[in-house]
Amino acid sequence: MSRLEKYVRDTATEMKHVSWPTRTQALIYTALVIVISGITALYLGAFDYIFTNLLDRIIL
Repeated sequence: MSRLEKYVRDTATEMKHVSWPTRTQALIYTALVIVISGITALYLGAFDYIFTNLLDRIIL
């Protein structure tokens, strides 16, 4: 059990060194991830649509 206790103690010590973002930073980063994900989805969706139509025209 001493290894588990040492692990928990070491983890607690390391958590004190973590620089947590402020609430504002976390909200901004979250919004940024959502926006970039949406843009990426639109970009990939557009290419999928274009290539699907091209393949449909070639095959038919």
